[in-house]
Amino acid sequence: MSDRCRQMYKGDPILEDYHDNEWCRVSHDDRFQFEMLCLEGASVGLSWATIMHKREAYKKAFHNFDIDRCAMMTDEELEGVLQNANIIRNRSKVFSVRKNAQAVKRIQEEFDSLDSYLWSFSKGQRIDGHWQEPKDIPTVSDLSRRMSADMKKRGIAFCGPVITYSFLQAIGIVNDHLCDCDKR
Repeated sequence: MSDRCRQMYKGDPILEDYHDNEWCRVSHDDRFQFEMLCLEGASVGLSWATIMHKREAYKKAFHNFDIDRCAMMTDEELEGVLQNANIIRNRSKVFSVRKNAQAVKRIQEEFDSLDSYLWSFSKGQRIDGHWQEPKDIPTVSDLSRRMSADMKKRGIAFCGPVITYSFLQAIGIVNDHLCDCDKR
């Protein structure tokens, strides 16, 4: 495996596991895609490492990111989540999980699945960066800008073009493993 690809995770076992088993791997699972959407949103202004180290607490607080259950969370439940020191206790980010779940349910009704909606932006094609160095990997693309704008129109929060680019990597629409990484 390319040490250069792994350098992005600086020997952190949680991030190395994410790199090796999830990052840039194609997922067609609506629940996983919703989880990544919410976690990427939680990472705004923070490091991905911070969120990944709190991932299990997020799963517990948000019913393992079950879209239907998150869409039905009450204000009282969300206020309770805000008391959880094991997650980022930002009111807008916590309440965005319910808002995003409700938006995703509308997307599922229109497109039959979140997956169909997301992959429609790339016409079902995976985008492979073929990068040689970590510094070559972009943080935004035309695709992430288009998807971000559409998601915002549909009521999804915390989905700017940079976060959306990371989201595209997280669900495998974009493959940014370095060319010599055996996890490509």
